[in-house]
Amino acid sequence: MNHPAFELLRREPVESLKLTVESYRHRVTGARHLHLAADDPHNAFLVAFLTIPQDSTGVAHILEHTTLCGSAHFPVRDPFFMMLRRSLATFMNAFTSSDWTAYPFATQSRKDFRNLLQVYLDATFFPNLDPLDFAQEGCRVEFAEPDSTEPGLLFKGVVFNEMKGAMSSPARVLSQTLAEHIFPTTTYHFNSGGDPDTIPDLTWEGLKAFHARFYHPSNAIFMTYGAITAGEHQERFEEWVLSHFSDNPGGASVPDEVRYQEPRRVESHYALDGEEERAAKTHIVLGWLLGPSMEMESLLNAHLLNGVLLDNSSSPLLKVLETTDLGSAPSPLSGLDDSGRELVFACGLEGSEPEHADAVENLVMELLRQVARDGVEPERLESVLHQLELSRREIGGDGLPYGLKLLLNALTPALHGGDPVLALALDGALDALRERIRDPEFIKGLAQRLLVDNPHRVRVTLIPEPGLNARRTQQEKQRLREILAGMDEAERENVKRRTAALEERQERADDPEILPRLELTDIPETILIPAGDWDRVGAFPLARFKTTTNRLFYHQYVIDLPELDAESLHLLPIYSSCLPEVGCGGRDYLETQAHQSAVSGGIGARVGIRGHVGEMGGFRALFTISGKSLTRNHQALMQLVKDTITTPRFDELTRLRELVAQMRAAAEMRVTENGHQLAISAAAAGLSPVAALNDFWGGLEAVKRLKELDKSLDDPGRLAEFAARLSALNEILLRAPGQLLVVGEEEDMGEFTTALDRLWGDAPRGTGQTRLAAPESLSGAGRHVWATVTTVHFCARAHKSVPYSHPDAPVLSVLGQYLKNGHLHRAIRERGGAYGGGAAYDSDTGLFRFYSYRDPRLEETLADFQRSLDWLASGKAEERALEEAILGVVGNIDRPGSPAGEAKRAFHDALHGRTPEVRRAFRKQVLAVTTADLVRVAETYLNDLRQAGIGVLTNPETMEQRLDGEWIKRHL
Repeated sequence: MNHPAFELLRREPVESLKLTVESYRHRVTGARHLHLAADDPHNAFLVAFLTIPQDSTGVAHILEHTTLCGSAHFPVRDPFFMMLRRSLATFMNAFTSSDWTAYPFATQSRKDFRNLLQVYLDATFFPNLDPLDFAQEGCRVEFAEPDSTEPGLLFKGVVFNEMKGAMSSPARVLSQTLAEHIFPTTTYHFNSGGDPDTIPDLTWEGLKAFHARFYHPSNAIFMTYGAITAGEHQERFEEWVLSHFSDNPGGASVPDEVRYQEPRRVESHYALDGEEERAAKTHIVLGWLLGPSMEMESLLNAHLLNGVLLDNSSSPLLKVLETTDLGSAPSPLSGLDDSGRELVFACGLEGSEPEHADAVENLVMELLRQVARDGVEPERLESVLHQLELSRREIGGDGLPYGLKLLLNALTPALHGGDPVLALALDGALDALRERIRDPEFIKGLAQRLLVDNPHRVRVTLIPEPGLNARRTQQEKQRLREILAGMDEAERENVKRRTAALEERQERADDPEILPRLELTDIPETILIPAGDWDRVGAFPLARFKTTTNRLFYHQYVIDLPELDAESLHLLPIYSSCLPEVGCGGRDYLETQAHQSAVSGGIGARVGIRGHVGEMGGFRALFTISGKSLTRNHQALMQLVKDTITTPRFDELTRLRELVAQMRAAAEMRVTENGHQLAISAAAAGLSPVAALNDFWGGLEAVKRLKELDKSLDDPGRLAEFAARLSALNEILLRAPGQLLVVGEEEDMGEFTTALDRLWGDAPRGTGQTRLAAPESLSGAGRHVWATVTTVHFCARAHKSVPYSHPDAPVLSVLGQYLKNGHLHRAIRERGGAYGGGAAYDSDTGLFRFYSYRDPRLEETLADFQRSLDWLASGKAEERALEEAILGVVGNIDRPGSPAGEAKRAFHDALHGRTPEVRRAFRKQVLAVTTADLVRVAETYLNDLRQAGIGVLTNPETMEQRLDGEWIKRHL
């Protein structure tokens, strides 16, 4: 029953998702409410606003940050991060997209849901927007040395530094450049996150005006999922927000873009400081503006065409992009973007040259004209529909909670005047699409109309420019000098007063009891862990997990990694990436890719290594081949998994060359996005065998080796040797003992077992018993710094501690949360201006790590890591801080994944000694941690800085000018 303040517009069951979609409108303000009623205690919420920036000052992004810094009913400085510590939320965040801002959360506790809802609603509709919070989160000027006779100015601010880091990524620069030119007049022309050159132009008054314009109920949509009824939600919406508004000025809208009459061509540049070699580093991308994203038929047509062209390596457009000599790999922008009001399709190459731009454009256009003329095989169209069906049917939740994923799927049409119900109830639309593809002219017409004949096309050539970051730094310094020169004495004093006021505000202890909270008594007594049963198929152990999968089937073949020589160890992650991408089962790679798409959701292979639960230095390493399919295709998936490991085509030399080039491009692109993880890896590598192997396979040294391998494979002889080494490694793994895992619906288990018995029953099982051994020696503690193209820093520190089942492991887990909550967040993010920072115990390596992310500071942050331990020893924290840290750890432990994901996790945890009994015992010990325990383990494991590993990722100038000879310095 809905609340009388709301009118029901529509109610429609969606059987395939096992939910009912209910759409409501608030009678007074026009606010919308979309409720997904489901028998699921994992309730989810978001409120979203259509936010339409008209510049690149980052106003929407900075407002997202600042709304969460205190509100009318909760006037504390940092309610968002304080609630993270007082909640068992399975997800809490805020998002700024190109044209909307959303505030989502999810939790399994009804009390927690009510607490979070009240804080979120008050923050978004009634924020304080304190000028000091704006200065902290956005951008401000401060004196570098206030007491100096010749003081200089600095720009500071969380978003300012976040976007400096973000815009260090060539892919981000490429995306923004394409948007600027494909959208010449609408909001998508601007950088909604903020351009670091423009962010300082935003004023507090501009921020306030943006909130007043766009954060009104008439421009809002409330979205909910789960077992709490729409009426219960609406009662709270009305009480806490909507009853305080009596008008309906109408929501905002984004106009259609003005269409080009002929294609445009643009050249731009990205920074490549520290690397003078510019060869094969240009990005060339074509983008098309297609049409509205809100019309379901147009949207599905565009997805169909995108899938036909780019779904897998056998797809015609992806094939030519992967195999051409004009570039090293398909552009990371390739694909369909349906996140805004109008659809954008893009494709192109990275690793190219500026003079290849015309050739790349001709290559793409000729392929598109061919598709428009000749069409594609009917099987390819069916495969794309199969992928749409599989993705729609799958119950997600291993990353984003499932309910939130559904809400976000419906958000764009809801905000732009489309039908959000249709975005969820897709069965009818997919049936209609299946009818349309029966006409062989249909796909030809789509390619002709949407791409070949579409004049709204932009070609972007993004060229590397060494020294660009250095010039930008000098321009920033000159701008600051001009600002300082234009200041009179009163303005200088105002800067000093604001700096002092902000420091005082950051140090002030707010009363957290203003905010609602969970108590330790609200924590469930135990954690639910799926239980499987074990059988055998011939010589192979078989684990079966019966769970709700919405008629999907999940399958894995798992191998204990045997002892390998150094060359094979180096090759292992590259082998893992190549294995599912080459031919198998007597098919070449094009046929295999097409077959994968037709019968499965794809095949993956990965290496996993985790420390022994009771022995520091011991570990188990596994190699896993995995896949998923609709239940009706389970036999085909089983065969595909077996073919992948038993008959891979490492004789496809040209394919292997292409794959390594793509791996290199992807690895280089990930460096600045995952800089903190790479810094942690560098810091930890000398302290434990697991950390050493992880760094060897995925750290910065591995990226450097991959670059060297890529260069070497231009030699045909080296390429043939590489292929032979892959084949030899595959033979070694085939001789190692393997086991099988299946996850699916209970009624299908008998059929799954019978099919596996037919496939594997007579197959020999590997007999090798010697498992992968630890490295003979570790380098120990050291200071490691890597230089790459970045304008911010990533810092880390690591200490050797204890394995998972040691009594101190739960204490160290709580200590990480405790240090982050009580000291590191304030020191590194609020005062230091980094986007993030913290500390955590890692049970896989047995190490305790500190880290910072997109950090304007370096030496000061490393000092803050130590100061957090001094703060702990001082005993200044209150008892509630311990409870908050325990809540955070238990929340992470209890965070559910998808039903299939939980089953796979239980299986792999057990293989690594983390049985349900061990996991529950760890959780119980977490609940018993005391403050005295925290002080004791910090003194025991963390206070000897001589035994700590330090890792930093920075730029070449900082590395050479600010870090002394104690550092091991390397260039990426």
